[in-house]
Amino acid sequence: MKLQQLLSHVRKAVDTYHMIDDGDHIAIGISGGKDSLTMLYALHGLRRFYEKHFEIEAITVDLGFPNFDLSPIQALCDELGVRYTIVNTEIYDVVFNVRKESNPCALCAKMRKGALNETIKKLGCNKIAYAHHKDDVVETMMLSLLYEGRFHSFDPVTYLDRMDLTVIRPLLLVDEADVIGFKNKYNLPVCKSPCPADGYTRREYAKELIRQICHENPGAKERMFRAVLDGLYKKFEDTEYVRKLVHPDVI
Repeated sequence: MKLQQLLSHVRKAVDTYHMIDDGDHIAIGISGGKDSLTMLYALHGLRRFYEKHFEIEAITVDLGFPNFDLSPIQALCDELGVRYTIVNTEIYDVVFNVRKESNPCALCAKMRKGALNETIKKLGCNKIAYAHHKDDVVETMMLSLLYEGRFHSFDPVTYLDRMDLTVIRPLLLVDEADVIGFKNKYNLPVCKSPCPADGYTRREYAKELIRQICHENPGAKERMFRAVLDGLYKKFEDTEYVRKLVHPDVI
């Protein structure tokens, strides 16, 4: 996928679900993976011509894994002219050595988001961009069906009232296969997570299950994604609804 195609998908998502307002200061959560680096490129490219002026900056919560080198990402941010903040933590040590969690992902995610949100507020950002793509939407829906017994996935825009912070997901309409293609075409400096739980999560199970379903039923993933759009996201096409969601003081 070329940058122009990526920007087209991102702009459509941003416009359809009213993700960006004039004057926004958007933090980009950078994990080091292909998804967040692709989003960095996308928002950096979008802000050059988008009619609404907005600022971006990149943030990584360093979990404290030994030998996890973030210098390639720093170099990319320097090249793009994007300020990059690394938040140093001891989350890895707490989760794996102190607590010895048998299911480490939940605690790790909670601590990581806490550190990320605290830094975002200190930097004066009013929005945070997560790099969830189309496959993530379908996988989350599948996880919800399997383990919660409900039809649910994350929203394009989520207002966190306790933090006075809005989460946006600009890659919502992008396939993971296209993200992989973009990563390869532009040689993104992916820093693979050294987490020992990587690849052994419920999400990986859902990914494999969906892959099998699509192998036996070609086009199933697109149909599931359309079901999510039709069943959950219709409300976000209402500009007034989103305005009240992002600015709850509006009556």
